[in-house]
Amino acid sequence: MKITWLNRRKSFEEIKPNRKIRYEQILESLCLGNKTAKEIAVELYEQKLTNTDERNATAPRLTELEKFGFVEATAKKTCKYTGKTVTVYKITQLGFDAITK
Repeated sequence: MKITWLNRRKSFEEIKPNRKIRYEQILESLCLGNKTAKEIAVELYEQKLTNTDERNATAPRLTELEKFGFVEATAKKTCKYTGKTVTVYKITQLGFDAITK
């Protein structure tokens, strides 16, 4: 096997436990209202749950949560941080059930 593949695989295995934690943090944030990836990232950063307020701290997990059916894109709006058109997410009943059980 290639060394680069092994390194990537090892890195992936190391972050797997953190994914579940990030999923829960995102779902809990969305319980308080619909938000964008950037808004969630800023909220988690202000709570000292992440080391950055960049949307990349949450956007990949939101994509995964959407595939699982735990969140859904509900609207578009202009981001107050970047001025770009962004997606607004909401938690689904399935997502709510996942964190309340």
